[in-house]
Amino acid sequence: MSGIKLIAGLGNPGDKYTMTRHNAGFWFVDLLAQQSGSRLTAEAKLFGIAGKWQPHGDKWLLKPTTFMNASGKAVAAIAHYYKISPAEILIVHDELDLPPGQAKLKFGGGHGGHNGLRDIHAALGTPDYWRLRLGIGHPGNKAEVVNFVLKAASKDEQQAIDDSLIKASGISELLAQGQFEKAMLQLHSK
Repeated sequence: MSGIKLIAGLGNPGDKYTMTRHNAGFWFVDLLAQQSGSRLTAEAKLFGIAGKWQPHGDKWLLKPTTFMNASGKAVAAIAHYYKISPAEILIVHDELDLPPGQAKLKFGGGHGGHNGLRDIHAALGTPDYWRLRLGIGHPGNKAEVVNFVLKAASKDEQQAIDDSLIKASGISELLAQGQFEKAMLQLHSK
């Protein structure tokens, strides 16, 4: 089984969104780039900020610059250009159904109302790709969700999210090698 060839972190471009919960996917890609010494640059034809994931020559890191609801445009562009199949893609996104500090890895499934995933489903024509779900908690009221994801987390919540990013980054090499079971075991164990 081939490993992950594209890690796409979801978020919204622009300074006003940098520290909002919806940008947890961006934070993960930034952390991986920093840890691996990978350089990300704006790539107009890929609709994102992208770069080779070091030390892998054939693997990519991506932060779409299309805004969350059009994330599929960037993911599909890089996947088609570099002939990366959906099963070789990891989408990293904020997850309302997990508390801050939890991260879960899964393959396929629905979009759960997440507009970034909804657009990626449509652009790839399949839900069969990997997801790294980064818990941001839930406001408790569905009507508050939009405001909630576009606000910064509290200091304690942010610390928990940052800790989960570090823990999740620890499985990145296993994902690159296609060792998904091992990666899940490591990530999901306390």
